[in-house]
Amino acid sequence: MTSREIVRSTIQFKGAPRLPRSFPERYGYDSDFQGIGMSPSPDGRRSAGTDEWGCVWANAGVSNLGEVKAFPIQEWTDLDRIKIPDVHEKNRFERAKAMPATDKYVLAGGLSIYERAHFLRGLENTWVDIHEEPENLCGLLDILVGMNLEAIEEYAKCGADGYMFCDDWGLQNTLMISPAKWREFWKPRYAKIYAACHAHGMDTFLHSCGYIVDILDDLIEAGLDVIQMDQQDNMGLELLGSRFRGRITFYAPADIQTVLPTGDLERIRRYCRDMKRHLGTETGGFIPCWYGDPVAVGHSEEAVRAMCDAFLEK
Repeated sequence: MTSREIVRSTIQFKGAPRLPRSFPERYGYDSDFQGIGMSPSPDGRRSAGTDEWGCVWANAGVSNLGEVKAFPIQEWTDLDRIKIPDVHEKNRFERAKAMPATDKYVLAGGLSIYERAHFLRGLENTWVDIHEEPENLCGLLDILVGMNLEAIEEYAKCGADGYMFCDDWGLQNTLMISPAKWREFWKPRYAKIYAACHAHGMDTFLHSCGYIVDILDDLIEAGLDVIQMDQQDNMGLELLGSRFRGRITFYAPADIQTVLPTGDLERIRRYCRDMKRHLGTETGGFIPCWYGDPVAVGHSEEAVRAMCDAFLEK
């Protein structure tokens, strides 16, 4: 089976000869995935500077990423003067369309519909908007959904196999907003994006960290195929496995907060074996990966190698 076939069969619970993987080539490992994206991406996260929307970013410590320090929509009237990025802008998809033929699984990058909203408004303002400015917030979310639908159309022409964007929804032990409000504002919009992906033969991926158990059932109902989570320990592998194993594919490294930074190689190996046992099935449902910015979160090369080697064990 090709890399593409192994990934797709794992997601669809059809069985594969081995676990698919996304491991660091810099350490001599390989990956079954080929990423493509818009260039530039309207949802690009910068380490510093101003993005297409007018969000001003500043570096966050030793991380490759920054955080937004100045939000362009201070008042909702500001939305009228913002230049909404044009997904169809000339050259945005040229690199993706010029990608050489590959037997790897091609994963395309989309646009967040929660994080981008609070990049534009600020996190606290976005939470207040849910209750005090629902019409304006919904208008912005619908703009973001529309941009995703346009991107999906373009990626389909590039031969993308999957579509992924990032929306971190969890705090350490709870969701950032009430599950009821999430279902009211975001669930139908995820469903619309995921339906468009499926209509074009693409699998759906979402990166979301923190405690997100309260909406995983809803994400599955909305059409999510793969959840990419860098944290699991705060929810518990046993809980995740008992409720969601066999219903969704987990795409994850060992917990980046409580396991890998310890440097305890035997603990890391044991946790990886537990991940395979609790999250995967005999026919699929688990894709191991690594965290792409190890220095920022205190992962040594030895810890990363121990993780990858444990996942590669038969």
